[in-house]
Amino acid sequence: MTVRIYSFPPFADKTAGKLILGSIPGGESLRRMQYYAHPRNMFWKIMGAMLNFDPALPYEERIGKLLESRIALWDVVHNCHRPGSMDSDIQSEEVNDFAAFFKSHPNIRKVYFNGQTAHKLFIKHTRTMKLPELELHVLPSTSPANAATSFAAKAESWRKAVCAD
Repeated sequence: MTVRIYSFPPFADKTAGKLILGSIPGGESLRRMQYYAHPRNMFWKIMGAMLNFDPALPYEERIGKLLESRIALWDVVHNCHRPGSMDSDIQSEEVNDFAAFFKSHPNIRKVYFNGQTAHKLFIKHTRTMKLPELELHVLPSTSPANAATSFAAKAESWRKAVCAD
């Protein structure tokens, strides 16, 4: 039997107007206790290019750059069983309390999903939650498992969606 894994707390402040949601951290991220820690995950490289910072900055500084840009970061799944790091292996998931989150972060109206799985799980589990009206965007996963989409294509999709205001 697989061990139950847990996501991290959100990085968000009261000024955030946008929220990026992944599914749940992969194995390397869990080991390092950092979002998107796998060296081949393109998340930080894309954020750095999009927000004009060095993706090699220390983790806390990268998080700070997101917060300065009024972007919050979290995951859909609070905990689950998952052998390995593939989203397709997520089982018995419990999602985060989005009703409470959006209530305490009232400026967030745009949500960006890092891949299809995060979006599908959010829709599946929030149908009965009382949530504000949100603008939802599904973006190409930054995961190395999404190798069919080039870095340039991923970065352009993310830039067009997240930087459009």
